[in-house]
Amino acid sequence: MGVGLVEVLVALLILSTALLALVSLQTRSLQFNHGAYMRSQANIFAYDIIERIRINNPNPNLSINPNLAAYNISLATYPLNTPPVAAPLAAADLDQWRRAIATNLPNGQGSIGCDAVTAVCTVTIVWNESNASEENAARFQDEGKSTFVYEARL
Repeated sequence: MGVGLVEVLVALLILSTALLALVSLQTRSLQFNHGAYMRSQANIFAYDIIERIRINNPNPNLSINPNLAAYNISLATYPLNTPPVAAPLAAADLDQWRRAIATNLPNGQGSIGCDAVTAVCTVTIVWNESNASEENAARFQDEGKSTFVYEARL
């Protein structure tokens, strides 16, 4: 009778270990899936601003294009409580783009560097990938940050 109880306990131990492994596997799968979704969103935002720059480029055959300099911005947190910018077109594009990043990516920030001579624009999007609290995010600023860089010739 005692042997049967031991067999049941061993079977229960094996079953519970297997279930814990499956839960861990499912959790990691969800984390990786969410990370892939964030990278896809960053890719869409980068492509969006490159196309906006391309549309606002009236004469792409110029050797030096002054319109590209209007899109140069540095990486900074964007305040969402400010009114939307309507004009000029470059400022409105940047306002809509940065609002979309800040709204859709956790602690999302974007920067653009366009070279007017080579007509190459580099778009950098940074967001917080970790599930850490605000205190931990402030203490370890680079930990948990993901960076997406997209470069295109216009």
